[in-house]
Amino acid sequence: MSGFLYALLPVIAIVAFGHILAARRWIPTESWRAIERLSYVVLFPALIVRTLANAPFETAPWRLAGALILAQFALAGIGLLARFLPGMPRPAIGSIVQSNVRWNTMIGLSIGSLLFGQEGLALVTIAAAAMIPTANVLSVYALIAHADRPHGPAPKPLLALLRNPIVIACVAGLTLAATNIELPDLLDDCLRILGDAALALGLLSAGAGVDLSALRRAGPRTFTWSLVRLLGLPAFAIGFALLLGLTGTPLIVVLICAATPTATSSYILARELGGDAPLAANLIAVETVIAMITMPLLYLLVMQLPAA
Repeated sequence: MSGFLYALLPVIAIVAFGHILAARRWIPTESWRAIERLSYVVLFPALIVRTLANAPFETAPWRLAGALILAQFALAGIGLLARFLPGMPRPAIGSIVQSNVRWNTMIGLSIGSLLFGQEGLALVTIAAAAMIPTANVLSVYALIAHADRPHGPAPKPLLALLRNPIVIACVAGLTLAATNIELPDLLDDCLRILGDAALALGLLSAGAGVDLSALRRAGPRTFTWSLVRLLGLPAFAIGFALLLGLTGTPLIVVLICAATPTATSSYILARELGGDAPLAANLIAVETVIAMITMPLLYLLVMQLPAA
């Protein structure tokens, strides 16, 4: 437990520092958008390519990816059940489904690397290669299907995935690993330097993107679905992981990835695709705060399992 807290506390501190930098306007809002774009297009893909290219895929637990994808589909299904609740607006359903299937990749990568070093970083990257495309497809379809009115031209999620820098980086890294092609030393060093910057800037951007004033606007709906996300996705993920025979470090990494709060980018997509954007903002803020409590508790519970 102390090791997990040791890994979690620096993440909390950097996320909080990013929020302070944004709230105090020490870094202008438009600069954060540029930082996010740089991380999304250059730094994070560099980290993914290098980590996957150097990962030992002959022993990589692909069951880890399967457990997380199954958990995403299960929680998306639970989110769709919100349509049967009285007084539930259709756009809110799309935002709830999106919250249920997205995760904060930077928090997962940071905790995984601090806890388990290069092995943890590689395992979380494998999880990202599986969960990010799944989350994008489920989120886009849920938001479009429940929007009150169309917002602009109909998006093409599969085409967007093919153009996604993160997906391209995953394909490149997996190809290099599968073909046993070693990165040249110069390229490997360049990717390492860029990747080192990805985690720090990613966590700072995550903090800057959290609107804590949303906590004051959050009602029972937000808190209920935040708990469903923060407890439900880890529960399904661990259940599927145990059914698939995962143990040890891969099992803990499954928990880490599933227990992170939803991604801060959820608000932007909800706004663009006709979802309930205020609810998306509220879910991001509430989950980010509550996850700091639920993540250590879930870790403590999972560590009591014989497989851990």
